[in-house]
Amino acid sequence: MEKNSDAARQHPQSLKDLFVTFTVMALQGFGGVLTVAQRELVEKKRWMTNAEFVEEWAVAQIMPGPNIINLCIMLGGRYFGLRGVLASIAGMLVVPLLLLLLLALVYAQFSSHPGVVGALRGMGAVAAGMIVASGIKMIPSQFKNPMGRLACLVLGIASFSAIALMRWPLVYLLLGLGPLAYYLTYRKLSE
Repeated sequence: MEKNSDAARQHPQSLKDLFVTFTVMALQGFGGVLTVAQRELVEKKRWMTNAEFVEEWAVAQIMPGPNIINLCIMLGGRYFGLRGVLASIAGMLVVPLLLLLLLALVYAQFSSHPGVVGALRGMGAVAAGMIVASGIKMIPSQFKNPMGRLACLVLGIASFSAIALMRWPLVYLLLGLGPLAYYLTYRKLSE
């Protein structure tokens, strides 16, 4: 049974709740927001189950634009329509943009300092570790996928190999494995 059942499901209480939640996510999301989004939306806020998060994130990834902004649009629109979309996008962009402008001014002054260079290299390793941790957290939701565990495992390994090892462009993967995954899911659901 999924940790977050429909009975335990929460939803944003207001546009301010959407704005603040996405602002908090954006301010924590150095190197990417995937880990923070999963923790905030699934574990803390309970606006989604882990399986829903994986599905919505998959849709957000294949849409043009930044993945997290796409997810903001979907969630904001689901709960509050256009006003929700605007509130969630503003939450992701306004405060972080102001902070980024301030940091850019500071960075321009200290960019060649060895401590700053080393800190930025270290942050890259931490960001990579956070992405791997998020991927591992999402694995259990694939056990409930209609395709079955074996098909999910094979497609996951094929996707990883194509992107990480063979360095194929994402569009090739979407056009190749995407229709295959769609077909396998459709076939299983039709049985």
